[in-house]
Amino acid sequence: MSDSTSRSHATGDSIVPQKLQEVLPAGVEKAVPNAIHDTGPSDKTRETSHATDKSAVPEPVQQVAPKGLEESLPDKVHPTN
Repeated sequence: MSDSTSRSHATGDSIVPQKLQEVLPAGVEKAVPNAIHDTGPSDKTRETSHATDKSAVPEPVQQVAPKGLEESLPDKVHPTN
């Protein structure tokens, strides 16, 4: 893991064991929901959807889901193109 840092990026509460926090890459730490491992606000923290048409995904989920997750869903379920 070339981008591990030997320190945690948590800015708040975390249920992730400290030793694991110290070896995980920052990107992994920031990808975990703040309810589990709080790394503070980021560009993924937003309240907007990337859907371009009607979606089967509930609106509250769309508003907090990372863009990459939305884009990984099939367009039949959640169109983003």
